[in-house]
Amino acid sequence: MTAATAIEVRDLTKVYGKVRAVDSVTFTVEPGRVTGFLGPNGAGKSTTMRLVLGLDRPTSGTATIGGRPYATLTEPLRQVGALLDAGAAHGSRTARGHLAALAASNRIPDRRVAEVLEMTGIAKAADRRVKTFSLGMRQRLGIAAALLGDPPVLMLDEPSNGLDPEGIIWIRELLRQLAGEGRTVLVSSHLMGETAAFAEHLIVLGRGQVLADTPMKDFIASRVRPRVRVRTSEDERLRALLKEHGYDPVRSDDGRWHVDDAEVDAIGPLAARAGIPILELAAEEATLEQAYLDLTASATEFTAVPQEA
Repeated sequence: MTAATAIEVRDLTKVYGKVRAVDSVTFTVEPGRVTGFLGPNGAGKSTTMRLVLGLDRPTSGTATIGGRPYATLTEPLRQVGALLDAGAAHGSRTARGHLAALAASNRIPDRRVAEVLEMTGIAKAADRRVKTFSLGMRQRLGIAAALLGDPPVLMLDEPSNGLDPEGIIWIRELLRQLAGEGRTVLVSSHLMGETAAFAEHLIVLGRGQVLADTPMKDFIASRVRPRVRVRTSEDERLRALLKEHGYDPVRSDDGRWHVDDAEVDAIGPLAARAGIPILELAAEEATLEQAYLDLTASATEFTAVPQEA
């Protein structure tokens, strides 16, 4: 796999009536890493993915895969695997029949059908009709279809949806494996914890525009302040010491102090020199969810109004 498999979006715009669903979006999804595609409801993620896959026409701009529009690809399943809708398979077909039809249309060997059924854990249900499948099984079938042509590029929308805990761990490991093989992997999700577990790079949309395009670690570090929690048997002495050195500690109901803009390596020696006993001292790890909410607070189309007590 090479950079020739990158997804490139340049000044992509899609207008529906008076709504700019996608507004001059530019980004590149590189091979060899999992790229998380995030954004609030109405941000334009699904529209962007549909434009890349040729399911909608852009108002302006371009979207290419390996330098070519999706519509010009011959045998596209061999080049791009996509999951946008787990309900795409016809309910009256069996899982095997659904995949066999896709394989035949793209000159994919029949043996590959059995391989992806096994790979996605639904081989035992291969001859059941799709309408009898649970949401999680439909999701696995959609992933099997995306993998059918052994493509160098994968675009998955909410691949964890409907999966049980074992399935979530499986998809997480699968995404890492695919990227490790040098494939280009773009995953849209609203599950922050899951995205943090598998993505190395992030592209964040808000109101149809790119809000961030950065490595995961850099995104979190740039948006969330460092913080430590500390517990002692001498609360007043600790509070006074921290205040004296410019910190603003806040005590929680469980007796711990939370100190923003602080690091363990600074607080520990400070307390030691003052002879204050420390019962607990730990860094509170910044999360993707915290950073994401900070960034998208003003770019959310639908927000709940806090209820009055």
